[in-house]
Order: sequence, then C-alpha cells, then structure tokens
Amino acid sequence: MDRIQKNDASNAATVQQSFRDRSDVDTKNDHELLVVHCWSSPRSRSTAFMYSFDARPDTVCLDEPLYHPWLYERQETITRPYLDQLLYGSDDGKDGRRWQQELIPLSQRIDQAIVKESGKNMINIVFCKHMAKHYTCFNFQNNDEKSYRVAPKSVPSRNSTSSSTTASSPTRSRPKKHIHILLLRDPVANLTSWKDTTFVHDDGATTTKTSLNPEEVGTIPLMSIYSELYANNPVIIVDSDQLVLSPKYMFQCLCSKLQVPFTETMLQWSAGPKDCDGPWEKWWYGNVHLTTGWITSSSTSSGRNSSSMRQKQYKTLDTSMVDLLRLSLPPYQFLKRLSIGTMEEAQKKLLVSDLEDPRNANILCWIGSPDGGQLYPRDMAGISPFDSAVQGGDAVWEGLRVYRGKILTCNEHIGRLFRSAKAMGFTNVHTTEQVMEAIFVTLAANGMRDEAHIRLTLTRGLKCTSSMNPKFNLYGTTLIILPEWKCTSGGKTTYDNTKGITLITASQRRNSPQTVDSKIHHNNLINNILPKIQANIMGAADAIMLDLDGFVSETNATNIFMVDYQGTLLTPHADHCLPGITRDTVIALAKEDSIPVVERRISLAEFHAAEEVFTTGTMGGITPVTMIDGRLIGTGTVGATTKRLQTLYAILPDRPGWATELPPFSM
Repeated sequence: MDRIQKNDASNAATVQQSFRDRSDVDTKNDHELLVVHCWSSPRSRSTAFMYSFDARPDTVCLDEPLYHPWLYERQETITRPYLDQLLYGSDDGKDGRRWQQELIPLSQRIDQAIVKESGKNMINIVFCKHMAKHYTCFNFQNNDEKSYRVAPKSVPSRNSTSSSTTASSPTRSRPKKHIHILLLRDPVANLTSWKDTTFVHDDGATTTKTSLNPEEVGTIPLMSIYSELYANNPVIIVDSDQLVLSPKYMFQCLCSKLQVPFTETMLQWSAGPKDCDGPWEKWWYGNVHLTTGWITSSSTSSGRNSSSMRQKQYKTLDTSMVDLLRLSLPPYQFLKRLSIGTMEEAQKKLLVSDLEDPRNANILCWIGSPDGGQLYPRDMAGISPFDSAVQGGDAVWEGLRVYRGKILTCNEHIGRLFRSAKAMGFTNVHTTEQVMEAIFVTLAANGMRDEAHIRLTLTRGLKCTSSMNPKFNLYGTTLIILPEWKCTSGGKTTYDNTKGITLITASQRRNSPQTVDSKIHHNNLINNILPKIQANIMGAADAIMLDLDGFVSETNATNIFMVDYQGTLLTPHADHCLPGITRDTVIALAKEDSIPVVERRISLAEFHAAEEVFTTGTMGGITPVTMIDGRLIGTGTVGATTKRLQTLYAILPDRPGWATELPPFSM
C-alpha cells in the first residue's frame, strides 16, 4: 500500500524548512538526528501511533527492534508461532530478508534505516516502537541496546551479522538526540482485550493463564522505565485514550514537546500492511490494518466507524485478572497524571494559578481507618465510593486553626467531633489519641506551624454494599485530615476582617431540631450550600438564615452577633444553629472584658438597625459586617466593640489554656 503523502514534495519541503528554522539547533548540529523511543504496553494503540510517525516524510520507523534479544533470553519459557524465524532468521524470499533484519543490533539498524530512506527524503527522526517489557534489553544511560550473552552457533550474533545484513551500513553515524515516550492505556482495556491475542501468546492454547503476568500487561515495566529515565533522560507521557478523543490536539502537544513541526499526515494512513511493520505483523496487526487513521471524514457523531481508531467496544473483565488490575492501576494512575495534553495537566496548571497559596498544590492529606492511615499528595488522595460520606453524606467534621505553633481551642473541637459521632451512632470509632497523632503527623509532614487550617472529617466508614443503612458499616470510621495554608483575613478563601463584608438574607430557612439538628456538626450541608449560592449570585460574602419563625439564626457558614444602640452584644439562641466554638469564645471574651452579652431571639429588623454586626467562625475568626440587604450597618466601618474583640481574640493562642501546642518538627 502507498503511504499517504509519504512522497509529497510540497509537504516534505515544508517540514524540512521547519527543521532548518528550529531555534534550538545551532549551525553545527543542523543534521542532528532525533531518535524517539516509544515504550508501551500491549494493546495500547502503539502500532497506530507508529503509523502516525511513519506518515511523516521526515521520519523512518523501526518496529520493536528489541524483540529479538528479549525473546532470545526467554525462548525456553515463551512460545510464539514465529519463534524460529525471529531467533534464527530466514532465507525465504522477501519475508526472509525482513526476519534477517531483526538480527541486527539497534544502533546499526537506526543507521541503516537512515541510509535506506535518505534517497527519498531528508530523515530527521527515527521512531522506535518498543514494548515496555523489552526495556530489560535497553541501556538507558547509553540509549542503546544492552550487550548480552553470545548466542549458540546456530543463532547469528547481533554483534557480528552476516554480510547480507551489513552491506548497507553507513560509513559514519550522525549525532543523535534521544527522547523517550511512554504510551499509556487504561489497564482495564488492556486486560479485557487480552483474550483477542491468546492464540499468539499461547500458540493455540485456550487459556490466558500461561502468559498473562505483570510483565506482559506492561504497566509496571512502564513505571520501571520512568524510574530509569527520571533523573537523566527526557521523557514524555502520552495517554492513548486521550489521543483517540483528541488526536490532532494531542499530536500538536506531542510535536511541541519534541520540538518538531506538526503535520496533518500524522492523523491518517492507508489501510493494509506498511513497510515499517515487523515481520510478525500478520499475527498481530489484522485490526489496525483495517484502519485509515485516528479520525476519518465519514466518522459519525457517535464516534463509531470501522476505519477509525475511535470505534468503541464494551468488554467484560475476567475476574481472574482483577489481581493484575490491582497491581497495574497504581503505576498507571501515577503516570497518567504526568501525561501531556490531558485534562489532568490542564487542571494542574489551572490549580497552581488559582491557588491563593501555591504551597497548597503539594499538600499531603491523611486518610485512614482505626486500623491505620497514611498521607497522600492532594492529587492522589481519595476515599472509596463505598464510604458513607459518598453514599449519603454520613460524616461529621470540624475546622481547626493553627497559629504560631499552636492549635486554637483544639480540645473543644475534638470533643465536639466525638459528641457528633456519638449522636450519629458511629461505631468502631477512632480514639482521641489516634486523631491527635494523625493531626500532628499531617502538620509535621507539611511543615505547618502557622497560618494553616485543617478540615477534619470523620465518616461512618466503608460499607460492604451500596446503602444508606448503617448496619452495612462493618469496618470502622474513616478519618480525613485536609490541611491547607490559609491566611486568616483578606484572601480569596477567607473574609476581609479589616474592611468588613456584605450579607444578604437567604430565602431558605435554617434547619430546626425537628428536621436535622444543627448541634450535630454533620456533613449534610445542602441547607447551607443553597443560601451560599444565593450570596454568590448577589455578590455578597454570605447569607443570613432565619429560623422557621422568621428570627435570625446564623449565616450559611458562621454564627452572627450584633451590638445594639445601648452597646449590648447580642447573638441568637442556638436553637436553630450550631453553638459554635468561636461563638462561645467570643461570649467568654466579652464577659471577661465587661461587655454586656445577651442571647435571645433577634429579628432581622434589629440586625438592619444595629450599630455593629460581626460573624464568628474558625476559618475567619471575627469578621465585621458593614452592610446587610443594602442597609449600611452603623457608619459602614468596623465598630469599636468589634475591634476590641478582634484584638482579644488575636492573642488567645498565647494565653494559657486556650490552645494545644504542637510538638517539634524535624526534617
């Protein structure tokens, strides 16, 4: 079959001119050869990926040039229908010459391929398609095939090939730049498609058990390759699933990383065998030979077309493969997060730009049961879909603030966490000592001793089946510790405690104890989230929530206080709101400072007419309110009582009995 545009003169000229114009190549290295080593697991679309490079006029491709040494080392344990041809070569016409090429060492094959193709176009790229399991035959320090034991006399040595395979060897070797690509695919897709190739792996056997192992699946070898390349060699990771969804965009991203021009020919090819195919192609490449590209003009809106790589298939995973999936998923998930052109990459860039504190991009979170837990980077942290917090919001939580090496009112918060868990009927619960130890470990790992906030969550734990019923919780509670660097005022994620904030009144009423008792600090927060949406729409910081009788209860996120015209500090009864710890602290400070305090029912009109209003909460401390529903509060500035209480609150961590001191941290 003719390869699409392989000899198109105008396209070749454009690509060649682009190479000459590359700013990263100086004059003396104009003829530097880019050698791209693509490593992949089986069934990862690697052959189609090779065809994309083969369609470039400036590229020559080698199909699994390490297959011979890999199979030679395993010939006693692995069977293939073409085992003898690959190990010993063949004299059978054209196919014999192809098998004979497989006996040539990698570096020599690269040089020979350049000479062979140079009569057609100026070759600037050699693309080497490798199976991940072949990495054991590659020297990553030298970017060349490893030397290996001398073959028996009946097997031609790859270090001493016959004259028929060396006649075209070049007189000199061009300088080379080696770049490695890891081509990923979801291991579930790899495993479910394994039976399609059983007849090749097992030479007619009816079971996959004789050949299916972590090395063959390939994800673990890919992780080993990444480890080899991590320090010294450039490595690019491509998610082939994303490549199918957005081929042009992904190849543009890839070419940018390779610093080569993108060409449209990479998106399509002619059906049938290709010159670059290895001589084993008739056993393996039947399906890919039916394709004509990543996208075809006749592709339907559903993405299904017999000639496109987008065709979807729905397959069942054999339960005998689940353990292999458990082995393969962690390295796959790690590598996928590093892949180019994907949503994960875009989200990571967006995350860093949107974070108030860039240190939060790499925070470590604690997740665990009473039997033990561990720290996870934020992008790897997660809980099971069988966890009660996911199944029904069945969890309790607390917020903690770290100031100057101390956790403010820590004992009070931990006590309330366990009272809420008891009220919810949690069983097999973490101990106080376990929770505190996990907090200290988490803060130490993140180096957090000041200006930090912790979201502490305790769920009912894992269920054995999907259900809201607590009788299916058999494994104990789940503890989640989410620490963040978070300033106390003026940031995007906190309130402005200097100038004050604006509130509106929500249309939703606050829960009463007749429905959901707010004295249980639970994760079922829909009653709080809906008013917050209203506040966001109106450009306010938060929304005041009324009780069922129309009296002020609290805001969607904080308790609320006001100072009346007589200088009395008032706050609503805690009948319809959480009796907040910061609320109790402010009441204690006011009494200590001889400020009169009254808890009673307060109408919205009283707040509208107040001299001062402020909110209280662990996240923001004491936050002044300067406007409610368009009414200016007092003079529209922070009042004297509010300022006084802010001052008293700021020094609390340094007062005995108010905070828990953190242990020393060490590197």
